[in-house]
Amino acid sequence: YSPSTQNKEQSFEEQEQSRKRNQERDAITADEVFGIIRNIQDPEHPLTLEQLNVVRLELIDVVDLDGETPDGSCSSQTNGHSPKKFSTVHVQFTPTIPNCSMATLIGLSLRVKLLRSLPSRFKVLVKIESGTHSSEHAVNKQLADKERVRAALENEHLLGVVNRCIAGGMQIQ
Repeated sequence: YSPSTQNKEQSFEEQEQSRKRNQERDAITADEVFGIIRNIQDPEHPLTLEQLNVVRLELIDVVDLDGETPDGSCSSQTNGHSPKKFSTVHVQFTPTIPNCSMATLIGLSLRVKLLRSLPSRFKVLVKIESGTHSSEHAVNKQLADKERVRAALENEHLLGVVNRCIAGGMQIQ
């Protein structure tokens, strides 16, 4: 090897190591997601969603893909579902009463807090826990519709309420 060839090889190796370091990241866990949402304020009560048992750790599912699989594809298979091409955070919540009029606002607050707090690689899904609300299907449909969520957040009053609910969402207890 001539010195110039060795320098090029070292440079390439260093570049590869640097690239790998940049791709390394901490995985997001359900505990971390719970930490993000636990202190969101209820819109009607001076209590947090955790205090009201609206959000619980066991109702959070995180699939944080770590990049490519051994076959070179970028997907993950979980719980027998079809392969996913992106990381997901799925949060279910339990309204305090079956006809809670604030369920959509609570779901919107959860969704906004997660979208603002998580890396962009995550798709955020927020739903009412099955069987816990009289209008669960309609609320879940609204929360899953990106256009409806965007339109709701264009309403200054509604955005102000959401911002007040999530303002304390990262407090340390």
